[in-house]
Amino acid sequence: MARPRIVIVGAGFAGFHAARRLARLARGAADVVLVNPTDYFLYLPLLPEVAGGVLDPRRVAVPLAQTLPGVRLLLGEVDGIDPAGRSVSYVDPEGRPGELAYDRLVLAAGSVNKLLPIPGVADQAHGFRGIPEAVHLRERLIQQIELADAADDPAERQARCTFVVVGAGYTGTEVAGQGQLFTAEIARRHPRLGDVTPRWLLLDTADRVLPGLDPRMSRVAGRVLRTRGVEVRLGTSVTEATAHGVRLSDGGFVPSRTLVWCVGVRPDPLVEATGLPLTRGRLTVDEYLSVPGHPEILACGDAAAVPDPSRPGEITPMTAQHAVRQGRLAADNIAASYGVGRRRPYRHRDLGFVVDLGGWQAAANPLHVPLSGPLARAVARGYHLLSLPANRARTATDWLFAGLGTRPVTQLGLVPATAVPLDTAAPERVHR
Repeated sequence: MARPRIVIVGAGFAGFHAARRLARLARGAADVVLVNPTDYFLYLPLLPEVAGGVLDPRRVAVPLAQTLPGVRLLLGEVDGIDPAGRSVSYVDPEGRPGELAYDRLVLAAGSVNKLLPIPGVADQAHGFRGIPEAVHLRERLIQQIELADAADDPAERQARCTFVVVGAGYTGTEVAGQGQLFTAEIARRHPRLGDVTPRWLLLDTADRVLPGLDPRMSRVAGRVLRTRGVEVRLGTSVTEATAHGVRLSDGGFVPSRTLVWCVGVRPDPLVEATGLPLTRGRLTVDEYLSVPGHPEILACGDAAAVPDPSRPGEITPMTAQHAVRQGRLAADNIAASYGVGRRRPYRHRDLGFVVDLGGWQAAANPLHVPLSGPLARAVARGYHLLSLPANRARTATDWLFAGLGTRPVTQLGLVPATAVPLDTAAPERVHR
């Protein structure tokens, strides 16, 4: 008798942990196949440290073959699902189409940059969802300061040293915090820029930074950034982006060559393309993560509208904590469908959040205990080391060297702007 095949689409937080749990539960009794465009799981929370020159990009790229023994990795991007025929279609890295049959399917396709209909943004802004985007931003920060050093026009020098981040959520706040420290360090190596200080602006339409987190964390983050000179402008956004700057909703114009787009995310386009029922743009599922009418299909993470038991009538937010737990539960419920264990509904307990602001500064509320400063920084780094499935020693070593010395400030020219357009649905892959 043929072994059942369980196909998992996406190796983000939900898909990775679903595959890991299923491999352990199946113990060879089922074929577990993971379909993903890359051969690594991206540990997204540390991506700002890649852009800030603290971590080597390989530290946040967890190799799937090494960390998922017993799981078959199929490199490809899924472009269609046939629920009636129980199969998925995909395109491999060389452009060849393929099809894969399944007995159980886990949809964990994740999310992509959220675009807004603002003139010029799609052409001028840089997203922040994958390693290529983080590497490109790191090199752009270096490049703009070096070009400013070479310029004689004071206005051009200041514009090239002005960096605008839109979105004061988790990602945007950390990008601004890491970026400000990085550019200040680069500028110190260019004596001709003695009269120019790198300028950072963090914009958001909300009334506080980190609007989705504890207000105490917002106050800490806002205070740290403002103390460093970051201009935190709340109730403000971009109305137009050009090659020479951005026009703000308050009518002002900021000359700049760098616009970082951290407004938020939306489900991967595959979600809508499935033709399955949607709730607020995400796949409709019940409390067991099953798609109504298709008990063989489960969805989790950013792709799924999982009912939030702590907020009746609401769905769980797009966070790594929810994605990890939902991925594990999807694995458990699939195993239960084969008689291993029991089927359970989704439940969660908020463990708190950590926000690394660079240097010795951070904000954290582990188990809802508010922390700030070096203690919060220690908690943040400890949390990330525990959560990283691999590369822990190398990550800790990078942190040590960054703390004792300086960050590398050379351009390698690996990722041009044309390779990471803001509207790409696959920021983890360089488009050439």
